[in-house]
Amino acid sequence: MELFIGMGCTVLGFLVGLLTYSRNRDKDVKAEAARTAVIETKLDTISRGVEVIQREIKALETQRESLSERLTRIEEGNKLANRRIEELSLIQEVANV
Repeated sequence: MELFIGMGCTVLGFLVGLLTYSRNRDKDVKAEAARTAVIETKLDTISRGVEVIQREIKALETQRESLSERLTRIEEGNKLANRRIEELSLIQEVANV
């Protein structure tokens, strides 16, 4: 009789331990899944942010190229205007002499 009680308690203890292990394992799996979901969400947010920044950089690069071309044209026009002013100054000096 005592042998059956001892074996019954052992089996009962084993079953309780097995159920506890199974329950904790499920909790760990759920917790890991939640952490993974949070990480994936954050990575998606970062990825979208990077894409936005890349588009903005491309737009700024296009704008910079446009401004560079405009600056070149303005500098050329300025050189031409300075030459004309110098020519007019020379003509005026010759006329005044």
